[in-house]
Amino acid sequence: MSSKKKQKTTRTTGTLRFEDGAVQFRQRLICSLLSHRPLLIKNIRSDDLEAPGLRDYEASFLRLLDTMTNGTNVEINNTGTQLRFKPGILLGGSIEYDCPLSRNVGWYIEGILPLAPFGKEALEITLTGITDGTSHVDPSPDYLAATTIPLMEKFGIGIDLEESPPPHIRVVARGSAPKGEGCVEFFCPIEKELQPLDFIEMGKFKRVRGTCVSTRIPPSSAARVAHSAKGLLHRLLPDVWIHTDVHSSKKNGCGPSPGLSLWMAAETTEGVQICSETCMDYQAQRGSDLPEDVGTRGAAMLLDEVRKGGCVDTSCQSLALLWMCLGPEDVARIRLGTLSRYTIASLRLYKDVFGVEFKIKPDHSDKTVVMSCLGTGFRNMAKKST
Repeated sequence: MSSKKKQKTTRTTGTLRFEDGAVQFRQRLICSLLSHRPLLIKNIRSDDLEAPGLRDYEASFLRLLDTMTNGTNVEINNTGTQLRFKPGILLGGSIEYDCPLSRNVGWYIEGILPLAPFGKEALEITLTGITDGTSHVDPSPDYLAATTIPLMEKFGIGIDLEESPPPHIRVVARGSAPKGEGCVEFFCPIEKELQPLDFIEMGKFKRVRGTCVSTRIPPSSAARVAHSAKGLLHRLLPDVWIHTDVHSSKKNGCGPSPGLSLWMAAETTEGVQICSETCMDYQAQRGSDLPEDVGTRGAAMLLDEVRKGGCVDTSCQSLALLWMCLGPEDVARIRLGTLSRYTIASLRLYKDVFGVEFKIKPDHSDKTVVMSCLGTGFRNMAKKST
């Protein structure tokens, strides 16, 4: 009995060691900061003879974490294939950061989202770079605002309006790939602890809302995207609104690159919001990807997310499960659809770092699963008690 207890203690303490390279790079750094455990990652693209080691966006994410914290120590070897990360204390506060053009601004926001409520001060960060045109690789700020902000409210983040404003992600200036020049503001208040989650009622889908964003292309293209998407969705649901958000050098202002993107959210009677997004491929040959194709593809992707089921869409699964691990020492439950590979790998990571195991109960009636766990009782010790 004592040996088993000792084994469990050593598993959730000490240095986190990984030898499989840059797999789940952001997630491992987040878990290191939240658990206050040093991190060692080896063999980062060691098999890549032309460009081994960390990429520029990964090094930039490390610099962003260093800016958000106090006492963080980062050591990278000469080839960039090994990383030692000693976590510091999350500070928050007002930050301005310029993201490289290799990744969307949303990739950075998605990375720091799990940390945002646990700083010493409310996080108010302004990021510049690419905001649209890379939805096949990275989430856009609009997509994150539609998916993660409602989830934050479910965990009790920012619901006390007398203490601070609610969290928000706002696009100040549009900047499509590849040249960017966009700007995004992300604000998140701090919380002492999260609320336990009980989110298993899906309800019936009642409406779809969306926005088509165009930069430096004719306004008629955005209208064609919206018309095509509504043409598919109106077969199933009458209440479909898709707005057009047109930007040019004279109107609203935007970066130098042309772009066309679409995000949509399906809402249910129980407050569940399932989202999807797509965009025109800026690397494709001109004329090969028509606005009608973008609209039809976006509507089909939304219907596919709805088919999978669950109370959150696929991209938010790992975030919801992480906050469930950090919740109070009470049972938390959530209904999820098809688990992605990233979510399954995240569950293994949470078990290794926090010692939290999830109970998975399949529901064969709608092909979903109910995930439940006991939280670790994580508390934000940096926040002053009132």
